Amino acid sequence: MQDLKKRTKQFAVDCWLFCKQVPRSRELDAWVRQLIRSSSSVGANYRASQRAKSTADFINKLKIVEEEIDESAYWLELFLEVNSERKEEITILHKEAKELLAIIVASIKTSLANRM
Repeated sequence: MQDLKKRTKQFAVDCWLFCKQVPRSRELDAWVRQLIRSSSSVGANYRASQRAKSTADFINKLKIVEEEIDESAYWLELFLEVNSERKEEITILHKEAKELLAIIVASIKTSLANRM
């Protein structure tokens, strides 16, 4: 799981680096703030899940990670719609978001199955 801690942290850093290069405007600034918040929340909440007090707490924390990574994917999809000159970079970030989402969903399902 150490790899996933690093991977979620790197996702936040990569999103931040992307956002740093987005042109400043009233409209885009709102999306930049949202993407920075949700992408950094992924790693923070994943770290919190590793210190869960119980299986139920672990699952609950992973559900938060699931929501935040899905929200990050949404903001990246919006950027894809309006920022075609950075399509390759955004596509790479979106692919990572979807991969992380799949890993988290699988972890939740496994934890739920093992709890039964």
